[in-house]
This record gives sequence, C-alpha cells and structure tokens, in this order.
Amino acid sequence: MERSPLITRVSWGKMEVEGLPPGKDFVLYPGGGSGWDWGVHGTRHEPGIQPGDVRELLGRGCAVVVLSQGMERRLGATPEALEVLRDAGVDVYVDGTRGAVEVYNRLAGAGEAVGGLFHSTC
Repeated sequence: MERSPLITRVSWGKMEVEGLPPGKDFVLYPGGGSGWDWGVHGTRHEPGIQPGDVRELLGRGCAVVVLSQGMERRLGATPEALEVLRDAGVDVYVDGTRGAVEVYNRLAGAGEAVGGLFHSTC
C-alpha cells in the first residue's frame, strides 16, 4: 500500500503537503491527495462535512480518517458523515486543524492507511 503524504507546513489559509502544490484545504489519502472543493458535496461550516466527503476517503482505502474542524473549530461534521465512517468500521479522529495535522502525520509516518479532510482557516 502507498503511504499517505505528510503535511509539512500549516498556517492560517495555507498548507503544504508532500508532492502536492500548496493550498488552503486538502483531501489526503494513501498515495496522494488534492485540494478539497467544498462545493462538490455541498460542504459548509454548518452543518459541516458531508457524507460524500468521507465516502471519497473510504473509496481510497482509508482505514483511519482524520477530520479537521478548522483553526478555530468552526467547521462541523454532520452526524450522517460520522455514521458513514462508523458503519465502515474505520477509526475517526476529529480535532482543530493543528491537532488533526499532528494525529494525521503521526499515523501516516507509522504507515497507517490514513486519510483526512483539512481546513486551514476558521
């Protein structure tokens, strides 16, 4: 299995990830990642991360999922999205962006099949 890319830098509104151009929000998974376009699944701060967002991670082979709530924890996660992850039997971590990055990098560095959704502002 391919390793999940490490997040090398995070600051307000900007993230740097191994092998990807800098950006603001990311979807990361074993073998790669991309910018996270909230419009694809209708994600907004409220009610938050949508089931389609997390299904994308499951489709990429993630056994562990990390959800970033933003730097000020203003991004929610819908109960439906969390239910999709629970039903899939994956471990889920939800935290502010800095805490989420720390957990994600630790798991990725240990070779876990980890994926995540990262928001670098509010």
